[in-house]
Amino acid sequence: MSQGQGQAPTGQDQDQVTGMVCLESELQDGQMKEVEVDEQKILLVRTQGLYSAVGSKCSHYGAPLIKGALVRDRVRCPFHGACFNIKTGDIEEYPGLDCLPSYKVKVEDGKVYVSVNKKSLKVYKRVKDMSCRVSGVRHTILLIGGGPASLLCAETLRQNRYEGRIVMVTRDTLPPIDKPKLSKAMHLESASLLLRPTDFFQQYDIELWTQKEAVSVNPVEKTVKLNDGSLHYYDQLLISTGCRARPLSCPGSELEGVRILQSYEDAKEIHLSCVGKKAVVVGASFIGMEVASYLADKAASVAMVGNGSYPFERSLGPEIGKMTMQMLEESKVKFYMNDGVVEIRGENGKVKEVVLKSGAVVETDVVIAGIGVIPNSDFLKESQVEVDSRKAVIIDKFMRTNIPNVFGAGDVTSFPLTIRKDQRVNIGHWQLASAHGRVAALNMLQKQIKIDSVPFFWTVLLGKSVRYTGYGEGYTEIIFKGKVEERKFLAFYIKDDQVVAAASLMFDPAVARLAEMMSNGLVITKAQAQSDDLSWLQM
Repeated sequence: MSQGQGQAPTGQDQDQVTGMVCLESELQDGQMKEVEVDEQKILLVRTQGLYSAVGSKCSHYGAPLIKGALVRDRVRCPFHGACFNIKTGDIEEYPGLDCLPSYKVKVEDGKVYVSVNKKSLKVYKRVKDMSCRVSGVRHTILLIGGGPASLLCAETLRQNRYEGRIVMVTRDTLPPIDKPKLSKAMHLESASLLLRPTDFFQQYDIELWTQKEAVSVNPVEKTVKLNDGSLHYYDQLLISTGCRARPLSCPGSELEGVRILQSYEDAKEIHLSCVGKKAVVVGASFIGMEVASYLADKAASVAMVGNGSYPFERSLGPEIGKMTMQMLEESKVKFYMNDGVVEIRGENGKVKEVVLKSGAVVETDVVIAGIGVIPNSDFLKESQVEVDSRKAVIIDKFMRTNIPNVFGAGDVTSFPLTIRKDQRVNIGHWQLASAHGRVAALNMLQKQIKIDSVPFFWTVLLGKSVRYTGYGEGYTEIIFKGKVEERKFLAFYIKDDQVVAAASLMFDPAVARLAEMMSNGLVITKAQAQSDDLSWLQM
Protein backbone atom coordinates (compact mmCIF):
# COMPACT_ATOMS: atom_id res chain seq x y z
CA MET A 1 0.00 0.00 0.00
CA SER A 2 0.99 3.61 -0.45
CA GLN A 3 2.58 5.48 2.43
CA GLY A 4 0.61 8.60 1.55
CA GLN A 5 1.06 11.17 -1.22
CA GLY A 6 3.94 12.87 0.62
CA GLN A 7 5.80 15.81 -0.85
CA ALA A 8 6.10 15.46 -4.62
CA PRO A 9 9.60 15.71 -6.07
CA THR A 10 10.57 18.89 -7.82
CA GLY A 11 9.46 19.55 -11.40
CA GLN A 12 5.94 18.05 -11.05
CA ASP A 13 3.93 17.90 -14.34
CA GLN A 14 0.44 19.44 -14.00
CA ASP A 15 -1.11 16.55 -15.96
CA GLN A 16 0.22 14.02 -13.48
CA VAL A 17 -0.51 12.98 -9.94
CA THR A 18 2.53 11.87 -7.95
CA GLY A 19 2.68 9.79 -4.80
CA MET A 20 5.46 8.72 -2.45
CA VAL A 21 4.95 4.94 -2.50
CA CYS A 22 7.75 3.53 -0.35
CA LEU A 23 11.19 4.07 1.08
CA GLU A 24 14.13 3.10 -1.10
CA SER A 25 15.28 0.65 1.57
CA GLU A 26 11.97 -1.27 1.48
CA LEU A 27 12.60 -2.95 -1.86
CA GLN A 28 15.58 -5.15 -2.66
CA ASP A 29 16.84 -6.15 -6.10
CA GLY A 30 14.56 -8.70 -7.76
CA GLN A 31 11.57 -7.76 -5.59
CA MET A 32 8.09 -6.46 -6.47
CA LYS A 33 5.65 -4.44 -4.40
CA GLU A 34 2.07 -3.43 -5.09
CA VAL A 35 1.62 0.26 -4.28
CA GLU A 36 -1.04 2.92 -4.85
CA VAL A 37 -1.14 6.42 -6.28
CA ASP A 38 -4.52 8.14 -6.04
CA GLU A 39 -6.19 4.72 -5.55
CA GLN A 40 -4.50 3.41 -8.71
CA LYS A 41 -2.80 0.07 -7.97
CA ILE A 42 0.70 -0.10 -9.44
CA LEU A 43 3.37 -2.79 -9.60
CA LEU A 44 6.68 -1.35 -8.43
CA VAL A 45 9.76 -3.39 -9.34
CA ARG A 46 13.45 -3.06 -8.51
CA THR A 47 16.04 -4.73 -10.74
CA GLN A 48 19.77 -4.01 -10.93
CA GLY A 49 19.31 -1.08 -8.58
CA LEU A 50 16.77 0.62 -10.83
CA TYR A 51 13.04 1.09 -10.18
CA SER A 52 10.24 0.73 -12.70
CA ALA A 53 6.48 0.83 -12.39
CA VAL A 54 3.75 -0.72 -14.54
CA GLY A 55 0.08 -1.65 -14.24
CA SER A 56 -0.63 -4.18 -11.50
CA LYS A 57 -3.18 -6.33 -13.35
CA CYS A 58 -2.58 -8.75 -16.21
CA SER A 59 -4.19 -7.42 -19.38
CA HIS A 60 -5.63 -10.88 -20.13
CA TYR A 61 -8.13 -11.46 -17.29
CA GLY A 62 -6.92 -8.93 -14.71
CA ALA A 63 -4.95 -11.32 -12.46
CA PRO A 64 -2.77 -9.61 -9.81
CA LEU A 65 0.79 -9.59 -11.13
CA ILE A 66 2.21 -9.23 -7.61
CA LYS A 67 1.45 -12.95 -7.25
CA GLY A 68 3.34 -13.74 -10.46
CA ALA A 69 6.93 -14.65 -11.26
CA LEU A 70 9.57 -11.94 -11.73
CA VAL A 71 12.59 -13.10 -13.70
CA ARG A 72 15.07 -10.51 -14.95
CA ASP A 73 13.19 -7.77 -16.80
CA ARG A 74 9.76 -9.33 -17.06
CA VAL A 75 6.90 -10.50 -14.90
CA ARG A 76 4.81 -13.55 -15.77
CA CYS A 77 1.13 -13.74 -14.82
CA PRO A 78 0.57 -16.52 -12.24
CA PHE A 79 -2.73 -17.66 -13.73
CA HIS A 80 -2.33 -18.02 -17.51
CA GLY A 81 1.31 -17.21 -18.24
CA ALA A 82 1.23 -13.84 -20.03
CA CYS A 83 4.53 -11.92 -19.70
CA PHE A 84 5.19 -8.19 -19.54
CA ASN A 85 8.37 -6.14 -19.75
CA ILE A 86 8.66 -4.33 -16.42
CA LYS A 87 10.38 -1.31 -17.98
CA THR A 88 8.00 -0.66 -20.89
CA GLY A 89 4.88 -2.60 -19.90
CA ASP A 90 4.87 -4.24 -23.35
CA ILE A 91 3.40 -7.74 -23.60
CA GLU A 92 6.09 -10.29 -24.52
CA GLU A 93 4.24 -13.59 -24.10
CA TYR A 94 0.61 -14.55 -24.30
CA PRO A 95 -2.39 -14.99 -23.78
CA GLY A 96 -3.91 -11.52 -23.97
CA LEU A 97 -3.50 -8.73 -26.50
CA ASP A 98 -2.70 -5.57 -24.63
CA CYS A 99 0.28 -4.06 -22.86
CA LEU A 100 0.41 -2.59 -19.35
CA PRO A 101 0.56 1.14 -18.69
CA SER A 102 4.00 2.24 -17.52
CA TYR A 103 4.67 5.06 -15.06
CA LYS A 104 7.49 7.45 -14.22
CA VAL A 105 9.53 6.61 -11.12
CA LYS A 106 11.82 9.01 -9.27
CA VAL A 107 13.94 8.50 -6.16
CA GLU A 108 14.74 11.51 -3.96
CA ASP A 109 16.13 11.55 -0.42
CA GLY A 110 15.63 7.81 0.01
CA LYS A 111 11.99 7.99 -1.01
CA VAL A 112 10.41 6.43 -4.13
CA TYR A 113 7.81 8.45 -6.05
CA VAL A 114 5.57 7.27 -8.86
CA SER A 115 3.78 9.65 -11.23
CA VAL A 116 0.57 8.72 -13.04
CA ASN A 117 -0.95 10.69 -15.91
CA LYS A 118 -4.41 11.84 -14.79
CA LYS A 119 -5.93 10.60 -18.06
CA SER A 120 -4.74 7.06 -17.41
CA LEU A 121 -6.11 6.74 -13.89
CA LYS A 122 -8.26 3.57 -13.58
CA VAL A 123 -6.74 2.22 -16.83
CA TYR A 124 -5.02 -1.14 -16.39
CA LYS A 125 -4.14 -1.98 -19.99
CA ARG A 126 -3.17 -0.16 -23.16
CA VAL A 127 -3.27 -0.91 -26.87
CA LYS A 128 0.16 -0.67 -28.44
CA ASP A 129 0.51 2.09 -31.04
CA MET A 130 -0.62 0.87 -34.45
CA SER A 131 -0.50 2.28 -37.97
CA CYS A 132 -3.08 2.15 -40.75
CA ARG A 133 -3.01 1.33 -44.44
CA VAL A 134 -1.41 3.92 -46.67
CA SER A 135 -3.23 4.63 -49.93
CA GLY A 136 -1.24 3.62 -52.97
CA VAL A 137 0.54 0.73 -51.22
CA ARG A 138 -0.63 -2.35 -53.14
CA HIS A 139 1.06 -5.08 -51.07
CA THR A 140 -1.54 -7.50 -49.61
CA ILE A 141 -1.26 -9.95 -46.71
CA LEU A 142 -4.08 -12.49 -46.57
CA LEU A 143 -4.81 -14.25 -43.26
CA ILE A 144 -6.93 -17.41 -43.49
CA GLY A 145 -8.55 -18.09 -40.13
CA GLY A 146 -10.21 -16.00 -37.44
CA GLY A 147 -8.40 -17.14 -34.29
CA PRO A 148 -5.67 -15.63 -32.12
CA ALA A 149 -2.89 -16.42 -34.62
CA SER A 150 -4.52 -14.33 -37.34
CA LEU A 151 -5.45 -11.54 -34.94
CA LEU A 152 -1.97 -11.28 -33.40
CA CYS A 153 -0.45 -11.39 -36.88
CA ALA A 154 -2.64 -8.50 -38.04
CA GLU A 155 -1.98 -6.41 -34.94
CA THR A 156 1.78 -7.08 -35.00
CA LEU A 157 1.93 -6.00 -38.65
CA ARG A 158 0.24 -2.70 -37.83
CA GLN A 159 2.37 -2.23 -34.68
CA ASN A 160 5.43 -2.52 -36.92
CA ARG A 161 4.15 0.07 -39.38
CA TYR A 162 3.07 -2.27 -42.17
CA GLU A 163 1.31 0.02 -44.65
CA GLY A 164 -0.28 -2.51 -47.00
CA ARG A 165 -3.62 -4.25 -47.11
CA ILE A 166 -4.53 -6.84 -44.43
CA VAL A 167 -7.45 -9.19 -45.07
CA MET A 168 -8.62 -11.70 -42.45
CA VAL A 169 -10.93 -14.46 -43.68
CA THR A 170 -12.96 -16.55 -41.20
CA ARG A 171 -15.80 -19.01 -41.63
CA ASP A 172 -17.18 -17.91 -38.25
CA THR A 173 -20.10 -15.51 -37.94
CA LEU A 174 -18.27 -13.43 -35.35
CA PRO A 175 -14.98 -11.51 -35.27
CA PRO A 176 -12.22 -13.29 -33.27
CA ILE A 177 -13.53 -14.46 -29.88
CA ASP A 178 -12.01 -15.73 -26.63
CA LYS A 179 -12.54 -19.37 -27.59
CA PRO A 180 -11.18 -21.02 -24.40
CA LYS A 181 -14.23 -19.61 -22.61
CA LEU A 182 -16.65 -21.57 -24.81
CA SER A 183 -16.23 -24.83 -22.89
CA LYS A 184 -15.93 -23.15 -19.49
CA ALA A 185 -18.84 -20.68 -19.61
CA MET A 186 -21.20 -21.75 -22.38
CA HIS A 187 -23.93 -19.23 -21.58
CA LEU A 188 -21.94 -16.04 -22.24
CA GLU A 189 -23.25 -13.49 -24.71
CA SER A 190 -21.17 -13.01 -27.84
CA ALA A 191 -20.35 -9.37 -27.01
CA SER A 192 -18.48 -10.46 -23.87
CA LEU A 193 -16.38 -12.94 -25.87
CA LEU A 194 -15.09 -10.59 -28.57
CA LEU A 195 -11.32 -10.11 -28.41
CA ARG A 196 -11.69 -6.78 -30.21
CA PRO A 197 -14.81 -4.73 -30.99
CA THR A 198 -15.82 -4.52 -34.65
CA ASP A 199 -14.77 -0.87 -34.95
CA PHE A 200 -11.21 -1.83 -33.92
CA PHE A 201 -10.74 -3.57 -37.27
CA GLN A 202 -12.07 -0.53 -39.12
CA GLN A 203 -9.86 1.84 -37.11
CA TYR A 204 -6.66 0.03 -38.12
CA ASP A 205 -7.69 -0.94 -41.67
CA ILE A 206 -7.90 -4.69 -41.05
CA GLU A 207 -10.49 -6.09 -43.45
CA LEU A 208 -12.51 -8.80 -41.70
CA TRP A 209 -14.51 -11.15 -43.90
CA THR A 210 -16.78 -13.41 -41.83
CA GLN A 211 -18.69 -16.51 -43.03
CA LYS A 212 -16.16 -17.11 -45.80
CA GLU A 213 -13.92 -20.13 -46.18
CA ALA A 214 -10.85 -20.92 -48.30
CA VAL A 215 -11.40 -23.89 -50.61
CA SER A 216 -8.07 -23.86 -52.49
CA VAL A 217 -4.69 -22.11 -52.70
CA ASN A 218 -2.61 -21.59 -55.83
CA PRO A 219 0.91 -20.55 -54.79
CA VAL A 220 2.05 -20.14 -58.42
CA GLU A 221 -0.63 -17.55 -59.13
CA LYS A 222 -0.61 -16.36 -55.49
CA THR A 223 -4.37 -16.69 -55.23
CA VAL A 224 -6.87 -18.12 -52.75
CA LYS A 225 -10.31 -19.29 -53.84
CA LEU A 226 -13.16 -18.88 -51.36
CA ASN A 227 -16.36 -20.88 -50.98
CA ASP A 228 -18.37 -18.12 -52.69
CA GLY A 229 -16.32 -18.70 -55.85
CA SER A 230 -14.31 -15.50 -55.55
CA LEU A 231 -10.56 -15.44 -56.24
CA HIS A 232 -8.20 -13.25 -54.17
CA TYR A 233 -4.57 -12.30 -54.80
CA TYR A 234 -1.98 -12.16 -52.03
CA ASP A 235 1.67 -11.15 -51.70
CA GLN A 236 2.02 -13.08 -48.44
CA LEU A 237 -0.32 -15.66 -46.97
CA LEU A 238 -0.91 -16.96 -43.42
CA ILE A 239 -2.57 -20.35 -42.92
CA SER A 240 -4.07 -20.25 -39.43
CA THR A 241 -7.27 -22.23 -39.89
CA GLY A 242 -7.02 -24.15 -36.60
CA CYS A 243 -8.68 -27.51 -36.08
CA ARG A 244 -12.25 -28.76 -36.12
CA ALA A 245 -13.88 -31.03 -33.56
CA ARG A 246 -13.84 -34.69 -34.55
CA PRO A 247 -17.43 -35.93 -34.97
CA LEU A 248 -18.79 -39.23 -33.70
CA SER A 249 -19.03 -41.90 -36.42
CA CYS A 250 -21.09 -44.62 -34.71
CA PRO A 251 -24.62 -45.58 -35.81
CA GLY A 252 -27.05 -42.86 -34.73
CA SER A 253 -24.52 -40.06 -34.75
CA GLU A 254 -26.71 -38.16 -37.22
CA LEU A 255 -29.64 -37.95 -34.77
CA GLU A 256 -30.93 -34.63 -33.48
CA GLY A 257 -29.28 -33.89 -30.14
CA VAL A 258 -25.78 -35.09 -31.09
CA ARG A 259 -23.47 -32.11 -30.84
CA ILE A 260 -19.86 -30.97 -31.09
CA LEU A 261 -18.36 -27.80 -29.64
CA GLN A 262 -16.78 -25.75 -32.40
CA SER A 263 -18.29 -22.28 -32.42
CA TYR A 264 -20.08 -19.74 -30.25
CA GLU A 265 -23.37 -20.96 -31.70
CA ASP A 266 -22.51 -24.55 -30.69
CA ALA A 267 -21.81 -23.50 -27.10
CA LYS A 268 -25.06 -21.58 -26.85
CA GLU A 269 -27.01 -24.49 -28.33
CA ILE A 270 -25.42 -27.02 -25.95
CA HIS A 271 -26.28 -24.81 -22.99
CA LEU A 272 -29.91 -24.32 -24.05
CA SER A 273 -30.49 -27.98 -24.98
CA CYS A 274 -28.96 -29.36 -21.75
CA VAL A 275 -30.58 -27.22 -19.05
CA GLY A 276 -32.86 -29.55 -17.10
CA LYS A 277 -32.13 -32.42 -19.51
CA LYS A 278 -29.99 -35.56 -19.47
CA ALA A 279 -26.56 -35.16 -21.07
CA VAL A 280 -23.83 -37.61 -22.09
CA VAL A 281 -20.33 -36.30 -22.83
CA VAL A 282 -18.20 -38.61 -24.96
CA GLY A 283 -14.43 -38.18 -24.50
CA ALA A 284 -12.71 -37.36 -21.20
CA SER A 285 -10.60 -34.69 -22.93
CA PHE A 286 -9.97 -31.17 -21.65
CA ILE A 287 -12.95 -29.95 -23.68
CA GLY A 288 -15.13 -32.88 -22.59
CA MET A 289 -14.29 -32.48 -18.90
CA GLU A 290 -14.84 -28.72 -18.98
CA VAL A 291 -18.24 -29.20 -20.63
CA ALA A 292 -19.21 -31.85 -18.04
CA SER A 293 -18.04 -29.52 -15.26
CA TYR A 294 -20.09 -26.64 -16.68
CA LEU A 295 -23.24 -28.76 -17.06
CA ALA A 296 -22.92 -30.45 -13.64
CA ASP A 297 -25.29 -28.03 -11.89
CA LYS A 298 -27.47 -27.24 -14.91
CA ALA A 299 -28.39 -30.54 -16.58
CA ALA A 300 -30.73 -33.07 -14.92
CA SER A 301 -27.88 -35.57 -15.16
CA VAL A 302 -24.41 -35.72 -16.71
CA ALA A 303 -22.61 -38.90 -17.76
CA MET A 304 -19.02 -38.99 -19.02
CA VAL A 305 -17.74 -41.77 -21.31
CA GLY A 306 -13.97 -42.14 -21.55
CA ASN A 307 -11.72 -44.74 -23.18
CA GLY A 308 -8.99 -44.67 -20.48
CA SER A 309 -8.97 -45.47 -16.77
CA TYR A 310 -8.99 -41.78 -15.83
CA PRO A 311 -9.42 -38.41 -17.57
CA PHE A 312 -6.19 -36.74 -18.76
CA GLU A 313 -4.31 -39.97 -17.97
CA ARG A 314 -1.80 -39.63 -20.83
CA SER A 315 -1.15 -35.91 -20.45
CA LEU A 316 -1.36 -35.28 -16.69
CA GLY A 317 -1.01 -38.80 -15.29
CA PRO A 318 -3.38 -41.14 -13.42
CA GLU A 319 -3.11 -39.40 -10.02
CA ILE A 320 -4.31 -36.02 -11.30
CA GLY A 321 -6.81 -37.73 -13.60
CA LYS A 322 -8.31 -39.62 -10.66
CA MET A 323 -8.53 -36.41 -8.63
CA THR A 324 -10.40 -34.53 -11.37
CA MET A 325 -12.75 -37.49 -11.79
CA GLN A 326 -13.53 -37.46 -8.05
CA MET A 327 -14.18 -33.70 -8.18
CA LEU A 328 -16.82 -34.17 -10.86
CA GLU A 329 -18.28 -37.26 -9.19
CA GLU A 330 -18.89 -35.14 -6.09
CA SER A 331 -20.97 -32.90 -8.36
CA LYS A 332 -23.05 -35.91 -9.48
CA VAL A 333 -21.28 -36.57 -12.82
CA LYS A 334 -21.36 -40.33 -13.50
CA PHE A 335 -18.31 -41.82 -15.21
CA TYR A 336 -18.13 -44.76 -17.61
CA MET A 337 -14.38 -45.23 -18.02
CA ASN A 338 -12.50 -47.84 -20.11
CA ASP A 339 -15.58 -47.70 -22.28
CA GLY A 340 -16.87 -46.26 -25.52
CA VAL A 341 -20.03 -45.57 -27.53
CA VAL A 342 -21.08 -48.23 -30.05
CA GLU A 343 -24.52 -46.87 -30.92
CA ILE A 344 -26.78 -43.90 -30.32
CA ARG A 345 -30.46 -44.82 -30.39
CA GLY A 346 -33.23 -42.40 -31.06
CA GLU A 347 -36.98 -41.93 -31.20
CA ASN A 348 -38.68 -39.76 -33.83
CA GLY A 349 -35.24 -38.65 -35.05
CA LYS A 350 -34.10 -37.49 -31.61
CA VAL A 351 -31.50 -38.97 -29.27
CA LYS A 352 -32.96 -41.28 -26.62
CA GLU A 353 -30.10 -43.45 -25.30
CA VAL A 354 -26.46 -44.34 -25.75
CA VAL A 355 -25.22 -47.93 -25.94
CA LEU A 356 -21.70 -48.53 -24.60
CA LYS A 357 -19.11 -51.22 -25.35
CA SER A 358 -19.57 -52.55 -21.83
CA GLY A 359 -23.23 -53.19 -22.59
CA ALA A 360 -24.47 -50.33 -20.44
CA VAL A 361 -27.36 -48.31 -21.86
CA VAL A 362 -27.51 -44.66 -20.74
CA GLU A 363 -30.67 -42.59 -21.22
CA THR A 364 -29.99 -39.14 -22.58
CA ASP A 365 -31.45 -36.14 -24.42
CA VAL A 366 -28.15 -34.71 -25.64
CA VAL A 367 -24.80 -36.25 -26.64
CA ILE A 368 -21.72 -33.99 -26.78
CA ALA A 369 -18.53 -35.27 -28.45
CA GLY A 370 -15.11 -34.26 -27.16
CA ILE A 371 -13.02 -36.91 -28.88
CA GLY A 372 -10.25 -34.88 -30.43
CA VAL A 373 -9.68 -32.55 -33.37
CA ILE A 374 -8.72 -32.61 -37.06
CA PRO A 375 -6.44 -29.92 -38.61
CA ASN A 376 -8.29 -27.72 -41.10
CA SER A 377 -5.89 -28.24 -43.99
CA ASP A 378 -8.03 -30.02 -46.62
CA PHE A 379 -8.13 -26.90 -48.80
CA LEU A 380 -4.35 -27.17 -49.32
CA LYS A 381 -4.60 -30.51 -51.12
CA GLU A 382 -3.56 -29.20 -54.56
CA SER A 383 -1.22 -26.47 -53.28
CA GLN A 384 2.06 -28.38 -52.65
CA VAL A 385 2.07 -26.96 -49.11
CA GLU A 386 3.64 -29.76 -47.06
CA VAL A 387 1.58 -31.44 -44.32
CA ASP A 388 2.47 -34.27 -41.93
CA SER A 389 0.73 -37.61 -41.37
CA ARG A 390 -1.92 -35.93 -39.20
CA LYS A 391 -2.53 -33.33 -41.93
CA ALA A 392 -0.91 -30.57 -39.83
CA VAL A 393 0.90 -27.90 -41.88
CA ILE A 394 4.68 -28.25 -41.49
CA ILE A 395 6.44 -24.97 -40.63
CA ASP A 396 9.93 -23.97 -39.50
CA LYS A 397 10.96 -21.77 -36.55
CA PHE A 398 10.22 -18.69 -38.65
CA MET A 399 6.62 -19.87 -39.31
CA ARG A 400 7.47 -20.53 -42.97
CA THR A 401 5.99 -23.42 -44.93
CA ASN A 402 7.90 -25.08 -47.78
CA ILE A 403 6.32 -22.57 -50.20
CA PRO A 404 7.82 -19.04 -50.41
CA ASN A 405 5.61 -16.29 -48.90
CA VAL A 406 3.24 -18.85 -47.37
CA PHE A 407 3.34 -18.97 -43.56
CA GLY A 408 1.54 -21.09 -41.00
CA ALA A 409 0.51 -20.50 -37.37
CA GLY A 410 -1.52 -22.01 -34.57
CA ASP A 411 -3.27 -25.33 -34.02
CA VAL A 412 -3.17 -26.31 -37.71
CA THR A 413 0.64 -26.44 -37.72
CA SER A 414 3.47 -28.77 -36.76
CA PHE A 415 6.50 -26.78 -35.62
CA PRO A 416 9.94 -27.22 -33.93
CA LEU A 417 9.72 -26.79 -30.13
CA THR A 418 12.82 -25.12 -28.69
CA ILE A 419 12.63 -26.66 -25.22
CA ARG A 420 12.57 -30.16 -26.77
CA LYS A 421 15.62 -29.65 -29.00
CA ASP A 422 13.42 -28.64 -31.95
CA GLN A 423 11.29 -31.79 -31.86
CA ARG A 424 8.40 -31.23 -34.27
CA VAL A 425 5.11 -30.95 -32.38
CA ASN A 426 1.46 -30.07 -32.92
CA ILE A 427 0.13 -28.31 -29.81
CA GLY A 428 -3.36 -26.85 -29.59
CA HIS A 429 -2.72 -24.12 -27.00
CA TRP A 430 -4.26 -20.65 -27.20
CA GLN A 431 -1.04 -19.07 -25.93
CA LEU A 432 1.12 -20.73 -28.59
CA ALA A 433 -1.26 -19.77 -31.40
CA SER A 434 -0.96 -16.14 -30.26
CA ALA A 435 2.84 -16.34 -30.19
CA HIS A 436 2.87 -17.98 -33.64
CA GLY A 437 0.83 -15.11 -35.08
CA ARG A 438 3.25 -12.51 -33.77
CA VAL A 439 6.34 -14.37 -35.03
CA ALA A 440 4.73 -14.94 -38.44
CA ALA A 441 4.08 -11.20 -38.80
CA LEU A 442 7.65 -10.26 -37.86
CA ASN A 443 9.04 -12.71 -40.41
CA MET A 444 6.67 -11.42 -43.09
CA LEU A 445 8.43 -8.11 -42.40
CA GLN A 446 11.86 -9.78 -42.81
CA LYS A 447 12.80 -9.45 -39.12
CA GLN A 448 14.12 -13.05 -38.79
CA ILE A 449 12.56 -13.83 -35.40
CA LYS A 450 12.32 -17.48 -34.24
CA ILE A 451 9.52 -19.02 -32.22
CA ASP A 452 10.87 -19.98 -28.80
CA SER A 453 7.76 -19.81 -26.59
CA VAL A 454 7.31 -22.30 -23.76
CA PRO A 455 3.85 -23.95 -23.86
CA PHE A 456 1.51 -22.78 -21.08
CA PHE A 457 -1.94 -24.25 -20.65
CA TRP A 458 -4.76 -24.19 -18.11
CA THR A 459 -8.05 -25.98 -17.54
CA VAL A 460 -10.86 -24.98 -15.19
CA LEU A 461 -13.07 -27.55 -13.48
CA LEU A 462 -15.73 -26.48 -10.97
CA GLY A 463 -13.89 -23.23 -10.36
CA LYS A 464 -10.49 -24.90 -9.77
CA SER A 465 -7.66 -24.19 -12.22
CA VAL A 466 -4.99 -26.72 -13.11
CA ARG A 467 -2.02 -24.97 -14.76
CA TYR A 468 0.53 -26.67 -16.99
CA THR A 469 3.77 -25.65 -18.67
CA GLY A 470 6.34 -27.41 -20.86
CA TYR A 471 5.89 -30.47 -23.04
CA GLY A 472 5.54 -33.75 -21.20
CA GLU A 473 5.09 -36.26 -24.01
CA GLY A 474 7.16 -39.37 -23.28
CA TYR A 475 7.67 -38.56 -19.59
CA THR A 476 8.71 -41.57 -17.51
CA GLU A 477 8.05 -40.38 -13.96
CA ILE A 478 6.05 -37.79 -12.01
CA ILE A 479 7.41 -36.22 -8.83
CA PHE A 480 4.78 -34.59 -6.62
CA LYS A 481 5.04 -31.80 -4.07
CA GLY A 482 2.01 -31.33 -1.85
CA LYS A 483 -0.80 -33.88 -2.02
CA VAL A 484 -2.97 -34.55 -5.06
CA GLU A 485 -5.75 -36.00 -2.90
CA GLU A 486 -5.85 -32.74 -0.94
CA ARG A 487 -6.11 -30.85 -4.23
CA LYS A 488 -3.01 -28.77 -3.61
CA PHE A 489 0.05 -29.96 -5.50
CA LEU A 490 2.91 -29.29 -7.88
CA ALA A 491 3.78 -32.11 -10.29
CA PHE A 492 7.12 -32.38 -12.10
CA TYR A 493 7.17 -34.55 -15.27
CA ILE A 494 10.56 -36.21 -15.72
CA LYS A 495 12.27 -37.48 -18.88
CA ASP A 496 15.98 -38.31 -19.14
CA ASP A 497 16.56 -37.00 -15.59
CA GLN A 498 15.19 -33.56 -16.47
CA VAL A 499 11.93 -31.73 -15.77
CA VAL A 500 10.18 -31.44 -19.14
CA ALA A 501 6.81 -30.18 -17.85
CA ALA A 502 4.97 -29.22 -14.68
CA ALA A 503 1.36 -29.01 -13.52
CA SER A 504 -0.13 -27.46 -10.41
CA LEU A 505 -3.29 -26.79 -8.46
CA MET A 506 -3.35 -24.14 -5.70
CA PHE A 507 0.45 -23.85 -5.94
CA ASP A 508 0.89 -20.48 -7.64
CA PRO A 509 3.14 -19.07 -8.96
CA ALA A 510 5.20 -22.28 -9.32
CA VAL A 511 4.19 -23.09 -12.90
CA ALA A 512 4.65 -19.47 -14.01
CA ARG A 513 8.14 -19.43 -12.50
CA LEU A 514 9.04 -22.77 -14.10
CA ALA A 515 7.83 -21.47 -17.46
CA GLU A 516 10.15 -18.46 -17.11
CA MET A 517 13.08 -20.68 -16.14
CA MET A 518 12.48 -22.88 -19.20
CA SER A 519 12.10 -19.76 -21.34
CA ASN A 520 15.54 -18.63 -20.20
CA GLY A 521 17.06 -21.95 -21.25
CA LEU A 522 17.60 -23.27 -17.72
CA VAL A 523 17.71 -27.05 -17.29
CA ILE A 524 15.76 -28.22 -14.25
CA THR A 525 17.05 -31.56 -13.00
CA LYS A 526 15.27 -34.51 -11.46
CA ALA A 527 17.40 -33.97 -8.34
CA GLN A 528 16.04 -30.42 -7.99
CA ALA A 529 12.49 -31.72 -8.32
CA GLN A 530 13.13 -34.44 -5.71
CA SER A 531 14.64 -32.07 -3.18
CA ASP A 532 12.59 -31.03 -0.15
CA ASP A 533 14.20 -27.60 -0.53
CA LEU A 534 12.41 -25.73 -3.34
CA SER A 535 14.20 -22.45 -2.69
CA TRP A 536 15.49 -22.61 -6.27
CA LEU A 537 11.88 -21.92 -7.34
CA GLN A 538 11.94 -18.62 -5.39
CA MET A 539 8.28 -19.01 -4.47
